Amino acid sequence: MRVVNLGPDPSLAYRPDSHEKDQSEFRNFESGALFDRVFNTYKLMHTYQTLDFVKQKHLEWANCNHFSMRMMENIDSLDELVDESDPDVDFPNSFHAFQTAEGIRKEHPDKDWFQLVGLIHDIGKIMALYGEPQWAVVGDTFPVGCKFQNSIVFRNSTFEGNPDGRTLHSKFGIYEPQCGLDNVLMSWGHDEYLYRVMKFNKCTIPEEGLYMIRFHSFYPWHSNGDYMHLCNEKDLQMLPWVKEFNKFDLYTKSTELPDVESLRPYYQSLIDKYCPGILRW
Repeated sequence: MRVVNLGPDPSLAYRPDSHEKDQSEFRNFESGALFDRVFNTYKLMHTYQTLDFVKQKHLEWANCNHFSMRMMENIDSLDELVDESDPDVDFPNSFHAFQTAEGIRKEHPDKDWFQLVGLIHDIGKIMALYGEPQWAVVGDTFPVGCKFQNSIVFRNSTFEGNPDGRTLHSKFGIYEPQCGLDNVLMSWGHDEYLYRVMKFNKCTIPEEGLYMIRFHSFYPWHSNGDYMHLCNEKDLQMLPWVKEFNKFDLYTKSTELPDVESLRPYYQSLIDKYCPGILRW
C-alpha cells in the first residue's frame, strides 16, 4: 500500500538546545545502569501479555468505572511513578510530560491540541497506582493474536513462556490483511487505556492526536516498519503524525527538569478547552 503523507514531515529532527544525549544514545536496550530493571519488566510483559489477558483488561478498564479525577490531578499523581521499562530516565513521569509538551510547543506553536497530547500522553500509567503491575502498564506495545515480529524489544529472549507464541504464530493470526489497527488488539498498557478514557469522556482532541495517544508506544510499527500488513489507508495517513510525536516523546528526555509551576496555567487552559472537568477513569 502507498503511504499517504498528510501529516508533518517526520524527517525534521528535533534536538532541544540543552540536550544532554545524542539521539543514538536513546533506547539503549543492551547495557546501562537501568538494564536489569528494564529487561525484567519486558520479560514479565512478554510472558503474560496474551490475547486472553488483553481481552480481560479491556473488560476491566475500558468502561472507565474505577475512579473520577481531573486531568491535572492525574498528571500530578505521576510524581509517584518511575517507569520501570524506560532505559533513558529515572525520574518521576510528570517531568517527562512537561518536557514533551514544551518541546512540541516550541516547534508547533499553532497546534495547541498537539501540545496537550504531549502533556497527557503517558497519564494512562496511573493504572500502576491502582493495582496493575508495570508490565501491564508501561513499555513498548505490540499486537497480540498474531506472530510476534522480530523488531519487538528483547524478542529473542523473553517470549518463550508466552503460550500464544505456540498457537498464534502465523503472520496474520486472527486478523485479515489490511484490517486496520482499529481492529487489532494491542498488548495492554497506558496507550490503549488513555485512548479509551478520551473516547469515553468525549474529549475533543483531533483524530491525529488520538492516534498519537493510542500508538505512541508501538515502536515495531512507527519506528521499524513492522505490521504494515495489518494497516489500512487510515493508519498509513496517521503514521507521519505518530512519527512526528515520537521525536518529542523520545528526544526531549533530559535531567534538566522544567519549571512545572510556571507552565501549569497555560496547560490548564488547554485541558479546559479539550478535556475539561472531572473525568471518568
